[in-house]
Amino acid sequence: MTKRTTPFSPEVRERAVRMVREHESEHGSQWSAIQSIAAKIGCSGETLRNWVRQSERDQGVRPGQTTDERERIKALEREVRELRQANEILRKASAYFAMAELDRRSRS
Repeated sequence: MTKRTTPFSPEVRERAVRMVREHESEHGSQWSAIQSIAAKIGCSGETLRNWVRQSERDQGVRPGQTTDERERIKALEREVRELRQANEILRKASAYFAMAELDRRSRS
């Protein structure tokens, strides 16, 4: 699995979200402010909308997982996956050595 890298730095994201909040009153809706600012920074409106929504979740304004919670869940899922792989390796090794021991005993 390859990890995608974003062409926008966290600073650009924060600034774009801040600009949406600051200029929202100048537009008819939050979406029109998002579209206007997205065109200026070179991202899609949907991308900027996602950044704004995540920022709202991080601040507790909108329900859902915060960025920290999402990162923690990812780390825990990765750890679970690694532990399951390790358990599978140990299970196979145990079966292999058990068979080798039985084979050794039957020859004696």
